[in-house]
Amino acid sequence: MALEVEFKKVADDVKKVKTQPTNEELLTLYGLYKQVLVGDVNTERPTVDPTGKAKWDAWQSRKGMSKDDAMATYITEANGIISKYGM
Repeated sequence: MALEVEFKKVADDVKKVKTQPTNEELLTLYGLYKQVLVGDVNTERPTVDPTGKAKWDAWQSRKGMSKDDAMATYITEANGIISKYGM
């Protein structure tokens, strides 16, 4: 349960960084976040929307990752972003 508490705190904290992270960093977090909340991709890949495609691909890249592994990786990545950009 402690992992979920830390995940929720870090997910909230990473939104407060002083400088917006790069698109690549945001996509990494997005894919992990969706894997934690939903699990494996359950939608079709968008065909027209480039942003939607990038988000879908980021999520799809985490296919098969367990919820706990996704949370732990998200925490590590988000903490790195918080350290890099500050709050």
